Amino acid sequence: MAPYLRSHPDGVYLAVKLQPRAAQNQIGEAVGSELKIKVTAPPVDAAANEALVRLLADQLACSRGSVQLVQGHKSRHKVILVRGLDAGTIQARLHSG
Repeated sequence: MAPYLRSHPDGVYLAVKLQPRAAQNQIGEAVGSELKIKVTAPPVDAAANEALVRLLADQLACSRGSVQLVQGHKSRHKVILVRGLDAGTIQARLHSG
C-alpha cells in the first residue's frame, strides 16, 4: 500500500499536501507520506478544500459525499476519508489519469 493511504474501518484515509493557486488541478506524486495535489482555487473561504474534494471525487469516480476532509481544514497538510473504495482501487484510480 502507498505510504499516503491508511486503512480505516469506515474507509481509507488519504494524506495530502495541498498546493492552492496552482496553474491547473493536478494529482502529483507522493512526497514522503503524503500525496501532493495542486488546485487552482485560492485558500480563501474553504475554496481550495472544496476544489480538492471535487477533484478527488472525480478522479476516484465516486460521489462527492464519499470524500470527506477530516483533518487540516486550515493547513496544507490534510487527511481525507474516502468511503466505499479499498486502498488498492484508490491508488490505481489516482494514477490512472
